[in-house]
Amino acid sequence: MTESSDRMPLPRDFFDRPVLEVAPDLLGRTLVRSTEAGLIELRLTEVEAYAGEIDPGSHAFRGRTARNAVMFGPPGHAYVYFTYGMWHCLNLVCGPEGMASGVLLRAGEIRTGAELTRKRRLSARHDRELAKGPARLATALDVDRALNGTDVCAGPGAPLSVLKGSPITADQVRSGPRTGVGGDGAGHPWRFWIGGDPSVSPYRAHAPRKRRT
Repeated sequence: MTESSDRMPLPRDFFDRPVLEVAPDLLGRTLVRSTEAGLIELRLTEVEAYAGEIDPGSHAFRGRTARNAVMFGPPGHAYVYFTYGMWHCLNLVCGPEGMASGVLLRAGEIRTGAELTRKRRLSARHDRELAKGPARLATALDVDRALNGTDVCAGPGAPLSVLKGSPITADQVRSGPRTGVGGDGAGHPWRFWIGGDPSVSPYRAHAPRKRRT
């Protein structure tokens, strides 16, 4: 028996392209998380593109650090960061090695393993909220810094992988400013989502922090 086309893992050359090509092309793909408790599969419905050292909104804008080193490596790897002292977020590195671009996985629909994710997302009122937002997605999939640098193109048995899934048509793609990004990168329409999908997170503009008086 041959593996159906939608169950084929995406090859590395899929990620070895400009970030603004990869990001919308990830919509509808299947993200697979393999855990000791079982398999979780998520259909990607919302992503954001970050263009490395030319993008003020990117962690790599000021160059390479110990924290963002994975972004400068080969494409097709996971970049996981910890934010606000509470949450992890999952990104996929893309573009030529050294360019440090990546796609933040913002939201998705849990297709397999919802019973596993509910245990970690007790505040979710509906299954469509299990991975509605980047921190919720990482929490639902049990993603933390231990998975930073994971090769998502390694094939069966990898803790993280991306399958071909069911890519959507161009007319289903919506785009707009990235959530919470301020400064020179605020106006870039580099957030992409599937129009009308209930798992997509709400847009929130950047809110400058007020200084304490």
